Amino acid sequence: MTTGNTKTRFRYRCSQIAALLMVAATSMMDQAFSQPRETKVKLGVDVLRANGYSILKGKRVGLITNPTGIAADMQATVDVLWNAEATKLVALFGPEHGVRGDIEAGKYVESFVDQKTNLPVYSLYGKTRKPTKEMLQGIDVLVYDIQDIGVRSYTYISTMGLAMEAAADAGIEFVVLDRPNPLTGTRVEGPMLDPAYKSFVGAYPIPYVYGMTAGELALMVNEEGWIGGGKKCNLKVVPMEGWKRSMWWDETGLVWVPTSPHIPHAHTAMFSVMTGLLGELGTANQGVGYTLPFELVGAPWVSGTALAQYLNTRGLQGVEFRPTWYRPFYFDTSGIRYEGIQIHVTDRNGLNLTAVQLYILEALYRLFPERNIYERARQEKIEMFDKVLGSPEIRRALFDHTSVEDLLRKIDQQRALFMIKREKYLLYE
Repeated sequence: MTTGNTKTRFRYRCSQIAALLMVAATSMMDQAFSQPRETKVKLGVDVLRANGYSILKGKRVGLITNPTGIAADMQATVDVLWNAEATKLVALFGPEHGVRGDIEAGKYVESFVDQKTNLPVYSLYGKTRKPTKEMLQGIDVLVYDIQDIGVRSYTYISTMGLAMEAAADAGIEFVVLDRPNPLTGTRVEGPMLDPAYKSFVGAYPIPYVYGMTAGELALMVNEEGWIGGGKKCNLKVVPMEGWKRSMWWDETGLVWVPTSPHIPHAHTAMFSVMTGLLGELGTANQGVGYTLPFELVGAPWVSGTALAQYLNTRGLQGVEFRPTWYRPFYFDTSGIRYEGIQIHVTDRNGLNLTAVQLYILEALYRLFPERNIYERARQEKIEMFDKVLGSPEIRRALFDHTSVEDLLRKIDQQRALFMIKREKYLLYE
């Protein structure tokens, strides 16, 4: 009887403790979600608004934007300019993925009329990628407000350059409302673009990860004569306030809006540098079609254990690899069972993102030679792979079993020259 009572009291006490812990956890969660968001950075659009739209006063505006064009208070830049009495918004322009951001990568984007404002929305990823003379009729200034991810192959910066060229042709102003680089403004890595391989997925002779904001890059593109055979537009950049080069996105206090369907979170931009090239080859999967885009690498013929072991012995700082299995839910890979690795970042500041990509390519090629990731790729895939990398040099070197260490040393030499050129265009400390 005594023993039974003791057990009962013990169970009762445990249930009390469990209940208290649940209440405490719930309270902490409620508190976390009830805390006001502390925004440390004023975006270009916020600064523009705070200054009374002075540089746009009395002008007819064409806005190049998508869902990422929002102020720090999450009001869309479209609405900010539409409601501004000092200026007149007369047209919208949308890049790849469309002005609503709902179009798959590489898919044709149609022009339409915006239901809310009744403004024309011109596609810059359809019949043309450069604003035409007809599109710019009645426009005094083109304003660019799109969040980028700091990677050369991301096409928004190519759209920006073509729009700058169109502005120069039309004799109208071009304004960039600046935004943070989610990879920080200090990270510069990866191969340079060979000008012979200039394309829409690589428009400028810059490293793969270039460590600049859109505004800084616009200044560089304009002054270095990289648009329209050396043309210059009448360019103004509205800088941010409060942003530091060392900041990662989560340190800004800003809300992240997906920049494209497969960049749902700010940290996804980091993973895209580590695996994105595999998607260009098409011979292995990088998590696209599953819940962890760019965080996985797999194929039906891969041994996840062998791949993880190989990569974990490379001595890469700031990252670890774990064997995993998964089945994509959509795309042409839907339902296929993949074995491979998940990438786990342990120190984002000490991590060389491009090095991870190169070591993964090396590992897949060396561990599974019977499944040659280059020879099995279609020719158009190989061509896109080279364009994204900036030249065929790295692919050929890896194919010839050149070590990643040797490639990284060569890349660092190219990077040093770029860093000198880049310095005079930087707007932030």
